[in-house]
Amino acid sequence: MAIYLTSEKKAEIFREYAGSETNTGDVEGQIALFTYRIQMLSEHLKTNRQDHSCRRALVSMVGKRKQLLQYLTKKDINKYRALIQKLGIRK
Repeated sequence: MAIYLTSEKKAEIFREYAGSETNTGDVEGQIALFTYRIQMLSEHLKTNRQDHSCRRALVSMVGKRKQLLQYLTKKDINKYRALIQKLGIRK
């Protein structure tokens, strides 16, 4: 499993969702980064079904993203709703 993010892609994600590319601690930016990584791992698993370590990493990332989303829900429900709409996470 060789799915690496370039620093330019990370900076782009944080610029779009966190407001600044140096604001890496922002909850919205972290959720967006996890969402991007989850999408990449899902694509990888469609072709490599037997990659169990990748599947374990995917489940771990989904859990971490879920915790961050729960935190954002308690902190600011309007930001949560805007973020899931923008990312297209929940339907």
